Amino acid sequence: MHLISLIHLILPLFLLCTPTVCQNAELKTLIALKSALDPHGTYLSSWSINGDPCNGPTFEGVACNNKGKVANISLQGKGLSGFLPSEIGGLKSLTGLYLHFNKLSGEIPKEIADLTLLTDLYLDVNNFSGSIPQQLGNMSSLQVLQLCYNKLSGNVPTQLGSLKKLNVLALQYNLLTGAIPASLGDLDELIRLDLSFNNFFGSIPVKLTEAPRLRILDVRNNTLSGNVPSALQKLTDGFQYENNPGLCGTGFASLKVCTDSASDNRNKPESAAADSDALAKKEIPESANLQPNCSKTPCLNHSKGSHIGVVSGVIIIAIVTVVGLSTFSWYRRKKQKIGNNVDSSDARQSTDQKDVSRRSAAPLISLEYSTGWDPLGKGSQEFFDSYMFNLEDVESATQHFSEVNFLGRSNYSAVYKGVLRDGSIVAIKRIAKTSCKSDEVEFLKGLKILTSLQHGNLVRLRGFCCSKGRGECFLIYDFVPNGNLLHYLDLNDGDDKVLKWSTRVSIIKGIAKGIDYLHNPQGSKPALVHQNISAEKVLIDWRLNPLLVGSGLHKLLADDIVFSMLKACAAMGYLAPEYTTTGKFTDKSDIYAFGMVVFQILTGKSKINPSTRQAAETGCVQEFIDPNLLGKFSETEAVKLGQIAILCTHELPLQRPTINTIRQELSLLDESS
Repeated sequence: MHLISLIHLILPLFLLCTPTVCQNAELKTLIALKSALDPHGTYLSSWSINGDPCNGPTFEGVACNNKGKVANISLQGKGLSGFLPSEIGGLKSLTGLYLHFNKLSGEIPKEIADLTLLTDLYLDVNNFSGSIPQQLGNMSSLQVLQLCYNKLSGNVPTQLGSLKKLNVLALQYNLLTGAIPASLGDLDELIRLDLSFNNFFGSIPVKLTEAPRLRILDVRNNTLSGNVPSALQKLTDGFQYENNPGLCGTGFASLKVCTDSASDNRNKPESAAADSDALAKKEIPESANLQPNCSKTPCLNHSKGSHIGVVSGVIIIAIVTVVGLSTFSWYRRKKQKIGNNVDSSDARQSTDQKDVSRRSAAPLISLEYSTGWDPLGKGSQEFFDSYMFNLEDVESATQHFSEVNFLGRSNYSAVYKGVLRDGSIVAIKRIAKTSCKSDEVEFLKGLKILTSLQHGNLVRLRGFCCSKGRGECFLIYDFVPNGNLLHYLDLNDGDDKVLKWSTRVSIIKGIAKGIDYLHNPQGSKPALVHQNISAEKVLIDWRLNPLLVGSGLHKLLADDIVFSMLKACAAMGYLAPEYTTTGKFTDKSDIYAFGMVVFQILTGKSKINPSTRQAAETGCVQEFIDPNLLGKFSETEAVKLGQIAILCTHELPLQRPTINTIRQELSLLDESS
């Protein structure tokens, strides 16, 4: 009778969890998440209590699986300034959480460990503080754990050694301390371990060498000491250990040979790690599923007393199964918009290094963003085939976006240096899909324009990768080694970066050639306005030739991102004055920006003041030419270039010359020299 009563009590509770009720629970969780992540309601305005996370245009950055459950949240680079609340643990079907490149602060909630299906956790480049929750060790599905570039402190929990599927553990650039846990050597799938730029002390555990797939171990800039395990030589360049003065060992080029005193202490941190393992076991919650020694009487008594619980459990499981089947049938009847096709940009198989590069997590491949954003999923692959890279190529080239390869970031992207499988060096621009045009047709038009740009004074686009699962696009450009033009301005006297006069003239001519190519249609390439010419957008190659970067990028980016770029452009003086009244870019606005860059090259200064213009108008070259040249320049050419800069920056656009006229004037410099 008691059992029948129990069934009558429990059955209504299961029947209450209809798909609508369960979905409402997730909706409430998302609204709580919105309040915490975006306290001022600036960026997540599309998240509404009256919306549906799995249908319609609301809940940007949220994706659902084919059972109508929230399975992916991609909010990277959104400017979120709140915190991550404990309610995150309520999204039980979540497989991917991407919150990197934001301004989130506070502690990482231990409830995040309730996400047992999570494979990808990206919390890097935020302001998280406090310790790493030891409960993360319970997230058995986790493949990527990115916590780098935060303010995390304390020890690395030994429990992370239980993450048997983990491929990447990135903890660099934090305030972490203590010994490196030897338990990390138990991670059979670990490929990359980055602990650099922290406060770790003690020796490198010998047990780390037992991780069979480990390819990258970065421990730079800590206070490690003792004998480096010789087995780490097998990692070759993948083992980075600089700026740890206490390390010693044999077989490593920049390490001193260990003395007896150094060797005596080499195992102490591992002993400490073992002690901390024992201590950690004492801290395991009582509810943990431990296997007791069942030869003892208390255990046997416990087993006898659990028979009723087992019978009840079987009946409850049967009830859940019936309810589950009913729910499944309900979903089958409900018309779903979510497909099961693999994202083609992620799934194309590579031919080598399969054991090194992590494939995109399987649970992500059947997701669909609420906006349906999948620009390459509708038959466009054939047109772009020669330009398409897969996600594995991008991750492999950048060592899974290692901070070692981090070059910089803007308000819409991050740039990483990478090495492709053919050995060529590239720069990979990582852009969140929220920064791209949401209209797929417009996005594809932008991509076609980018691929049509081929000129010796433009940075070459090698290809791109759009990942539906990650909600990101990656643009792969040739790497330009000597930085941008800003690096050659505002230099001190005698600096070896001071450009010779002939080089400056050559750079001005090269920029003009690049603009001329953009402004005039050629073949399939339409006439194009750059919109964002500046010293920062002029890269200098190894031969000191100028290459314009960012050409056509505005055709790919969302309007609000383009506008935010304009604010920086205006602050530096590159924005043509007529834009404030017309709100439009023309070829003449590019000419204005070009004129400002010419002034910068002539003066060697990033800021151009009115006196510079006056000196150029009157031909007083000594007052506007860079003094670092020490008088080694052609006065005739300087006067001519000053006049060109004045004409290009005329207040009235009609008074500015065309790029064709400018190139004709520049060609006269060759005749006069």
